[in-house]
Parts: sequence; structure tokens; C-alpha cells
Amino acid sequence: MSFATRDGRDWTPQYLISIDAKKCIGCGRCFKVCGRDVMTLKGISDQGELVELDDDEDDEIEKKIMVLNDQGACIGCGACARVCPANCQTHTSAVSEAA
Repeated sequence: MSFATRDGRDWTPQYLISIDAKKCIGCGRCFKVCGRDVMTLKGISDQGELVELDDDEDDEIEKKIMVLNDQGACIGCGACARVCPANCQTHTSAVSEAA
């Protein structure tokens, strides 16, 4: 799938398909630039389980990371990848995803 920008240049959307939990530092920059709720911030417990963040349980959280929330809402703009300091996201075009 390929599109054109307003001035006619070719553009292929790059959709977010995964976030590497080992690389993610939980800074939230990607979440702040995405207006489509594609990602959400979660916690990893001392036991390595993914948990909802709750003010009462912050002492039980080992690390905070971003995870996919609604992958289908991604429009492929790539803003999240441009602001990510950890380079923890994987993006693909719809064409390469189908292959």
C-alpha cells in the first residue's frame, strides 16, 4: 500500500507491530505523540508479569514499559519511532506484513 503526500511525493505507511520490552525504558514519549491510543504504559512486577499501573502498587513494579494497546488504530505515521530514544519499536508496511 503506497500513498502520496500533499505535494505528490510517494509515502508508504509504516505500522507499529511490536515493542521490545527489554529495550523499552518506559519514558512515554511515543505515547505522548500518538493521539490514537495505539500504546499504553504498563508495569512489570517483581515476578516478571505485565500488570496495570496503580498508584497503590508502585513499590511492587520493577519497571514500566510501553505495550501495544490497539494495534489496529495505528495509521503508520511513524511519529512514535522518531521520538523513541531506545529504538525499541518494530514497524512494517502493510505490503511486507502480508508477505
